[in-house]
Amino acid sequence: MESNAGHDLVNQMISAGKQPKGCYFLGKDHIQQIFNPAETGGISRRDFMIVSSASLGLAAGLSGCRDAGAERAPARNFTVTSLLGTSPFYIAHRGSGDTWPEHTALAYASAVDYGVKAIEISVCATSDGVLICHHDTNTLRLTGEDLEIAEQPYERISQLRNDATKWLGPKAPTQPLPRLADVLDRFAASHVIFIEDKQSTNTDALLDLMDSYPDSRNHFVWKQTSSSSTRLKASARGYRTWGYFDAGSADTFDKYAPNHDFLGLYHAAPDSEMTALMTYGKPVIVWEVHTRWMRERLLRLGVRGIMCSNIPYVTSDIAHSTSDEFATGIRSPGDLPWTINWALQPRIQPETESIRLDDGSEFSYTMGSLCPVPASDYSINYEVRWPEAMPPNGGQIGIAFGLRDDTPYRPNFAESPAGYHLMIDGKGTLALSSRVVRGNAAEVIASSMSQAPREGQWLKFTVRVAAGGIRCSRVDSGVSSFAVADETHRGGYFVLCKGYNGRQPVEFRSVSVAR
Repeated sequence: MESNAGHDLVNQMISAGKQPKGCYFLGKDHIQQIFNPAETGGISRRDFMIVSSASLGLAAGLSGCRDAGAERAPARNFTVTSLLGTSPFYIAHRGSGDTWPEHTALAYASAVDYGVKAIEISVCATSDGVLICHHDTNTLRLTGEDLEIAEQPYERISQLRNDATKWLGPKAPTQPLPRLADVLDRFAASHVIFIEDKQSTNTDALLDLMDSYPDSRNHFVWKQTSSSSTRLKASARGYRTWGYFDAGSADTFDKYAPNHDFLGLYHAAPDSEMTALMTYGKPVIVWEVHTRWMRERLLRLGVRGIMCSNIPYVTSDIAHSTSDEFATGIRSPGDLPWTINWALQPRIQPETESIRLDDGSEFSYTMGSLCPVPASDYSINYEVRWPEAMPPNGGQIGIAFGLRDDTPYRPNFAESPAGYHLMIDGKGTLALSSRVVRGNAAEVIASSMSQAPREGQWLKFTVRVAAGGIRCSRVDSGVSSFAVADETHRGGYFVLCKGYNGRQPVEFRSVSVAR
């Protein structure tokens, strides 16, 4: 079985510090950089650069992209067979919606430029029968307009723009809802397409369109819930089918699993359901995978297929940067809130080059783009403040570090993984705590007093991790520091923390790792 060579190449390039060359698409008010896979084997740590937020004329420009002086990449022909020959194999969920605006031409093209062999596409039909790429049957979530796609002509839908700024950051570009035929014209002959009719009313039209492409049985996989009867028509036309199950549906495995070529399961399903589904002897694909710890869990269980929302991050094992990119107004791959929820994505503030954690609950934000840090001998630098009001009594802010992976960590939750957290409260008490075993409360192992913070004041910290111990310093008003001889935790991940329940927001900036 083929190894994941593209994954290895990306790691090698970023480790070597190579800066890939690229090509630019020009729109009316917009410049978009998409890197050339012939040069790089995939894009670098920043997946796209936005100069303004106007729409990109991507579909028209894709075929003309050329890096000056570079040879055209050889024609690619990824088939279902070649996809299965890679272990693990990755499918860009919604075109990698944690990285690019989901189900847009930009997302599909960027995921393909990165090097994925397969993309997942959701389909809806307009009232006049035009098939478009969109997950929801209603446009409210992504466009702000409450329209049922099935009740609107394509002319009306074509005026809408998908807006993922709540999830990706304020500078993420809004994008049109692409016609399915345009996307398939670009990728159906070269990549594997997992395709799903979200309205469940377009089976014949969708299959007819699929049939119109050459060698379509080797490039399309029919995707539906495991109980859907549409698989019968798809199978009759020679297409392989992927039937997916929600978590907690193991009692239906025997009824529906034999009907499909590939089986799917939601990532929240327990290990027992994952292993039970694999007993049917068919490739299991788990969706939607956002983080590296999710990936590692699935690989340990023997899952082969990963339908991934965060392709540039999950398919690599190294840091994509050494400093935050809040100034870009776009979330970096791997930076994620502790729970995957659009409503909980902190506000990225390019005007102050900062990020604002203002959820009313205890909150953390993984800086995956800067991870993993070296196992020893590194520094984490950051600035933090209470911009509007001081916290409730005992409320703390800071970072957790030394974490083994990007499993969510919150300082006051005993179920958080083992690691350190360095926190400061409103009185200036600086404390380093260690949680040795998941499920246990963290214990303070060192502390000191510093000047009491003021509302709006930026507090500046350095955490130095070296062989033999840790030094924690506050350096914004004099120097207050302490050292502790402890080497319990040497994991490579760290998170930003708001360690209290309350609406008093917290802001971080100038987050960096020095090696």
